[in-house]
Amino acid sequence: MATENADTIRGYRRATTAVSNQVLFKNQVLFKIFYCIIFTALVTLLLTFTPAANAAKKIEQSKQNLNEVHQRLESLKKELDSTQEAHKDAADALKESEVAISEANKKLFDIDRQQQQNKKSLTKLESDSIAANRALGEQQQLLNNQLYLQYTRGQQSYAQIILQNENPSAIARDVHYFSYITKARAELIHKMQENLTKINKLNDETASALKKVAELKQKQLDEKKTLESQKKVKSKVVRTLSQQIAAQRGEIKKLKRDEKALSQLIKRLASIVPPKPKKTPPKREPKSKLGSTKPDTAVVTNNVEPSPESGSGISSTNFAALKGKLRLPVRGDVTNRFGANREDTGISWKGLFIKATEGAEVKSIATGSVVFADWMRGFGNLIIVDHGDGYMSLYGNNQAILRQVGETVHAGDAIASVGNSGGNETNGLYYELRSQSRPFDPLSWSRLN
Repeated sequence: MATENADTIRGYRRATTAVSNQVLFKNQVLFKIFYCIIFTALVTLLLTFTPAANAAKKIEQSKQNLNEVHQRLESLKKELDSTQEAHKDAADALKESEVAISEANKKLFDIDRQQQQNKKSLTKLESDSIAANRALGEQQQLLNNQLYLQYTRGQQSYAQIILQNENPSAIARDVHYFSYITKARAELIHKMQENLTKINKLNDETASALKKVAELKQKQLDEKKTLESQKKVKSKVVRTLSQQIAAQRGEIKKLKRDEKALSQLIKRLASIVPPKPKKTPPKREPKSKLGSTKPDTAVVTNNVEPSPESGSGISSTNFAALKGKLRLPVRGDVTNRFGANREDTGISWKGLFIKATEGAEVKSIATGSVVFADWMRGFGNLIIVDHGDGYMSLYGNNQAILRQVGETVHAGDAIASVGNSGGNETNGLYYELRSQSRPFDPLSWSRLN
C-alpha cells in the first residue's frame, strides 16, 4: 500500500513537471514571436521615418528654391519692361530718323526735278542767246553798211544837204533818205542794246539759279549724310535691344520651365510625408507667396488685320481688266511670297517682299490717288494708292516717300525709293494689293517677263 502511494506521488510529480515544461516552452515561443513583431515594427517605423524626414527637408529646400525663382522672375520681368521701354524709345527715335531721311530724299528728288527743269530752261536760254547773238551780228552788219554808205556819200550834215542842192526834188529826196537812215540807225542801235542787255540778264539769271540749286543740293546731301549716320547708330541700338529682349524672354521661358519642374517635385514629395495631427487650424498662406506668377505672354500684333486670302470680290471693270498685265513696282528678287508663313511667327504674308537696290525708284502700278503717305510702325515709310472700286496698292519699307496725299499718279510714275525703313535689315519693298480691304496675291495679277 505504501509502495503504491509512493508510485502515485512520483507519477504526479513527473506529470506536473512535464506540464510546467510545456508552459515554459510556450511562453518562450510567444516571447520570441512578440520580440520579432516589435523588432519588425521598430525597423519599419525607422525606415518610414527616415524618407519622410528627408522628404520634408527636400520640400523646404524646394520651396526656398521656388521662392528664389519667383524673385528672379520678377526681377527679370522688370528688366524686360525697362528694356522694352528703351526699345520703344529707340524705335521712336529710329522713326524720326527715317522720316527725316524720307523728307531729305524727297527734297533731293524735288531738287533733281528742279535741276532738270533748269536744264531745259538753260537749253532754251542758250537757244535764245544764239538767236540773239545772230540777230546782233545781223544788226551790226546793217550798221556797218549804213556807215559805209554814209562814208561813200561824204560826211554831210542835214544843213549841207539842203544848201548844196538847188533842185527842190533832189533836196526833198536826200532829206527823206537821210532821215530814214538816221532813224533806222537809231532803232538798230537801240535793238542791239536791248539784245545785249537781255543776253546778259539771262546769263546772270541762269548762272544764279544753277548755283543756288547746286548749293541747295549739296546742303541736302550733307544733311542726308548726317541723317544716314544717325540712322546707323539708332538701327544698331534697336538691333542690340532686340537681341537683349530675345535673350531675356529666353531666360524667362527657361525659368518658367524650372518653376514648373519645382512645383511638380513639391507635389511628389508632399505625397510621401504622412499628414501631421492638427492642433490648430493652419493659417492659409496667401497665393502670392507660393502662387503662380503671371505668365510672360509676348503678344505679337500684326498691323494688318488677318482676312481670308480668297474671295476678294473683284468687280471693277477698270482695274480688274489689268489682271495679268500689271508690272511689279520695282525690279528685284521676290524673297517672300503671298500666303507663305513668316519666320517664327505663324503669321502669313499678306503681300510680297521684293529685295531691291537701295534708292531704286518705286513706281505706281496703275493710275490712282495717293491716300496715305507717312511712317507706320512695322511698315516704315508707307504709301498707299487708291485705284478706285475698292482696289488699293500698298508700298512699304521705303527710303523716301516722293508723293503727297491727294496727288494723282499714273502707271510708271515714281512714288517712292527703295529702303529698309521700319526696322528692316534688308533693302527692299513690301508690296500689297487689296480689294475691299482684303489682300490677294499680287503675282497672279502681274506680268513677270
